[in-house]
Amino acid sequence: MSRIGKQPIAVPSGVTLSAENGIFKVKGPKGELTVPYNNELTVRQDGDTLLVERPSDAQRHRALHGLTRSLVANAVKGVSDGYTINLELRGVGFRAKLAGRNLEMAIGYSHPVIIEPPAGVSFTVPEPTKIDVSGIDKQLVGQVAANVRKVRKPDAYHGKGVRFLGEKIALKAGKAGATGGKGKK
Repeated sequence: MSRIGKQPIAVPSGVTLSAENGIFKVKGPKGELTVPYNNELTVRQDGDTLLVERPSDAQRHRALHGLTRSLVANAVKGVSDGYTINLELRGVGFRAKLAGRNLEMAIGYSHPVIIEPPAGVSFTVPEPTKIDVSGIDKQLVGQVAANVRKVRKPDAYHGKGVRFLGEKIALKAGKAGATGGKGKK
């Protein structure tokens, strides 16, 4: 049995669920999400928990079991608590600010970089060097955070750029030798 698939999903109060025709709908205080799933699997509510069950031990059903359970659990957590990914800017003069809903970053280019969030995602800037990406869809929040990071990835020599909060960057050694580039004396 799948270790992930067999775990029950706790449903918080204020969250309503419905599953029909391969579409699982979750509605909560933060919004509403739909998760498509394979009709061969069953999602049933047992009190304040959800269970995802598979019809057989076929490889296909085993693969879908854990996946479906994870997607449904992410949707339930998203509509009740939401997701936030924290980013930080490292570098002299690197800063961010909000311009309406858009994120405007000065990160070493000759122009400011402006990123418009898709529907369902919002940016907050608690400090000029910190960015929070929030929303109810875990996949969308992660993708937007990755796109923000991709604008200026941390470089390998100084670590300057946009990184996830707490991300460790393995720095490469700089130039070696004390000859000043003139060769041997």
